[in-house]
Amino acid sequence: MKFILKIFPWKRTINISIAVIAVLIVFNFYGLYTNTFYLLKPNNYIFPLLSLSHITFLYVLWFKIKEDELTDPQMRNIEYILYAVFGVYVFKTIESFVILTSYSNFENHIIPASFIPMGILIFVLHLFLLGLTLLAIKYRRDMVGAYVFDDMNQQIDSWE
Repeated sequence: MKFILKIFPWKRTINISIAVIAVLIVFNFYGLYTNTFYLLKPNNYIFPLLSLSHITFLYVLWFKIKEDELTDPQMRNIEYILYAVFGVYVFKTIESFVILTSYSNFENHIIPASFIPMGILIFVLHLFLLGLTLLAIKYRRDMVGAYVFDDMNQQIDSWE
C-alpha cells in the first residue's frame, strides 16, 4: 500500500481522477459494437451527471487538504453520495467487461476492428477509476480526518 501511496500522492490522485472521469464521459457516448457516438440516447447522460458528485467530492477534498480544514457535514453528505456513485461505477465496470467478453457471441456479424482495443481501454479505465476513488476516500480519512461530530458544538464560540 505504501508503494501505491508513493506513486499516487493526493494531488496526482485528484488530477488523474478528473482526467479519467473526463475520458470515460466521452467514451460513455461511444458504441463499441457500431464504432459510433450516440449523443441522443438519454441513458448515456446518467454517468456524466452522476460523476459530477465525484468531481465535487474531489474539489472539496482538495480544498480541505490545501486549507488544512477538518471535515464537516456537507463533506460527509457528498461522500455518502459518492458511495452510491461508486456502486454505479462498479456496475459500469461489470457492464464493460460483459460487453468485452461478448465478442465471441457475434462472430457471424461485422464487428469493427476497434472493438477489442477500445473495449480493453474502457474496461481498464473503469478499473482505474474504482481504484482512484478508493484512494481518494483513503486520503480523506488520513489527511482530512474522520467524521466526528460529537464535540462539534464545544468548539463554537457563540460571541463571535
